[in-house]
Amino acid sequence: MTALTDPVSIDPVMSYIAAPAVLTVRGLGVSVRDTALVQDVNLTIGPGERVGLIGESGSGKSLTALSIMGLLPEDVTATGSVRLNGVAHDLIGADERALSRVRGRDVAMVFQEPMTALNPTMRVGDQVAEAMLIHRTQPNRRAARAAAVARLDRVGLPDPAQAARAYPNQLSGGQRQRVVVAIALANDPALLVCDEPTTALDVTVQALVLDLIVRGVTARNSAMLFITHDLAVVATVCQRVLVMYGGRVIESGSVQEVFSRPLHRYTQGLIGASDLDIVDSRGRLATIAGSVPPAGSFPTGCVFRNRCTYATELCQTPPDWTGPDAADGFACHHPAGVQHG
Repeated sequence: MTALTDPVSIDPVMSYIAAPAVLTVRGLGVSVRDTALVQDVNLTIGPGERVGLIGESGSGKSLTALSIMGLLPEDVTATGSVRLNGVAHDLIGADERALSRVRGRDVAMVFQEPMTALNPTMRVGDQVAEAMLIHRTQPNRRAARAAAVARLDRVGLPDPAQAARAYPNQLSGGQRQRVVVAIALANDPALLVCDEPTTALDVTVQALVLDLIVRGVTARNSAMLFITHDLAVVATVCQRVLVMYGGRVIESGSVQEVFSRPLHRYTQGLIGASDLDIVDSRGRLATIAGSVPPAGSFPTGCVFRNRCTYATELCQTPPDWTGPDAADGFACHHPAGVQHG
């Protein structure tokens, strides 16, 4: 496993600051009826920048991604602002017609399970071609089919022409996930959202798919939001990372800074639980006490206080965000490495 304190291939974050943002999220909230599921999420991703979103299951990661894509269920409401490429039009509250013009062209998503993302009744090549025909990035069906074979070749499928004629069930799991990546990248989107894209794959295939995704977005200078519970993957493929818990971003910054010097006690616990060299006196691996509460049951004040060994009465009030801007910093009353009087 990649050492979390020594991320691989991390590009300088400063190189992205001058470029206009591809994705700008401000004050994103998600709720169902009167229950808040995600609160006050702020996120900015520049061209070519790869950002990881980590946290335990139930922290709000996938809901954040689905909000950006406009794919929330009908009974779930999103508030705040989500803008692509700085355009005045906000995706929050946009109608389905407007969202359909954006999805698959300006922003695309790689889902966790390819068998649910692919249509089992359509040949693979037709599904790749459909993504281009819908958005008219190819002039006709013949050109789209030829381009689909080229896209399948680009993602490393052996004999792409034959693969284009296959149905999803005739391909292996790793090959199906490559098809999903080919569809997502078919129209050269400005933003690629990946939601646990390698969870169902074995370690060897996982490494190949990760390399494929990174090379794909790098070649297009696309921005990427990568959602995962695997911190080693984030250390390998991302430059920045956001840590979510209780539907809130509780720490964010460069991968190297956050993983080598975590400030929030939850981030510190996540990293400790991912280190196989950290064991207690009985040889047991490090863990975070307790479990993630159900949606709507997180404590008031600091959402992590009921599981934090450093919690005090002060933690019954929400911690302020401390950092250079709304996107990078942390929110903790008792940050690691900071002395208190």
